[in-house]
Amino acid sequence: MTNSTLKVVDKKSVDIGVQKDRRADVAEKMSTFLASTYTLYMKTLYYHWNVTGPNFHSLHALFEGQYQDLHSAGDEIAERIRALGHFTPGTYCDFAKMSSVEEDEAMPSSAKVMIENLLKDNETLSKEARSVLKVAEAAEDEVTVDMMVERMSVHDEAAWMLRSSIE
Repeated sequence: MTNSTLKVVDKKSVDIGVQKDRRADVAEKMSTFLASTYTLYMKTLYYHWNVTGPNFHSLHALFEGQYQDLHSAGDEIAERIRALGHFTPGTYCDFAKMSSVEEDEAMPSSAKVMIENLLKDNETLSKEARSVLKVAEAAEDEVTVDMMVERMSVHDEAAWMLRSSIE
C-alpha cells in the first residue's frame, strides 16, 4: 500500500496477544475498510442532503440513519486500528486511493439511482468486512472479528432496506 500513514507504526509497545506482524496485516485491511466506510458515509450524507421526489421524506430519514451509523462505525474502526498499534488514514486523498466505494462524478439523476448506488456500496462493504474478518481470524484477533461480524450485519440490513425501497 502506498499510503505513507500506514507505514508509520506507533513506537509505543503493544502487547495485546496478537503478534506484531499479524497486527500489521489486520491494521492494513482495517485501514482500507475505514476508507471505504468513510467514503460511503460521505456519499450517503450527500444523498441525504439532495434526494428529491415522492419518497423524499422516507428516503431522507433512511439515508440519515445509515450515515449516522457509518460515522460511528468509522470512529470505532479507527480506534481499533490505533489499539493495534498503527496510525489511521484520514485524508480525502488517502480515502480516495484506498476505498472500494467509488465517489460520484455527478449528482445521480434520480432517487432510484441513489438507492441503487447505496445498495451496491453496502453490499461491497459487507464483502469487504468478510475479507477483513478472514485476516483477523488468521491473526487470532477476536475483537476485530467481532467488529466485522457486526459490520456485516449492519451492511446486510442496509442493503436489504435499500433493495426493498426500489420500486
